Amino acid sequence: MPKYVVVAAVLIAVATPALAAEYYVVQDQTTKECEVGKYKPDGQTWVIVGTGAYATKEEAKAARKAAAECK
Repeated sequence: MPKYVVVAAVLIAVATPALAAEYYVVQDQTTKECEVGKYKPDGQTWVIVGTGAYATKEEAKAARKAAAECK
């Protein structure tokens, strides 16, 4: 029984980060175009627009439409 608990804990620990995807609204500094990206930008070529990370892609798309920088 304890062996099953350990295996289950390891599986949960490995799978949890994959479920916690974050989306960012980012703006290219040269073209000033905005996109929704899965990775946090470097802050030089691409910068974050808005409040930061969003839990779903739909939330990030809505934030991109509402952002004044992305008009």
